[in-house]
Amino acid sequence: MTTNTESQGNSLDIIKWGLVAILLASAIIGNHYFAEASVLVRAISVVIAFAIAGLIASQTEKGKQALTFARESQIEVRKVVWPTRQEALNTTFIVLAATAILGLILWGMDAVLLRIVNFITGV
Repeated sequence: MTTNTESQGNSLDIIKWGLVAILLASAIIGNHYFAEASVLVRAISVVIAFAIAGLIASQTEKGKQALTFARESQIEVRKVVWPTRQEALNTTFIVLAATAILGLILWGMDAVLLRIVNFITGV
């Protein structure tokens, strides 16, 4: 019996996703078709169409999972300990110094290898 309920929910989800696709396509096509209309009116209608499509999508199983994921992500972001300005500057300077030193080492190795190749080939 649960299989029947799950398949019924999936078929409703397919219908909802189809409706979302139709709404989004109609918003895009309508925006192009009514190009001579006011930009404000077109922008508002596109935003409304996208909002309605988002509401419909959030009623599907995947939409509910996405909303749950977004909420959990927001909670996790609050737990992050962000570096202070001084820590960020120190880390940036360390990265810049390491990059400059590595660049000089690679430049020196390239110059030595170029001289070796020139010596071998006689150029």
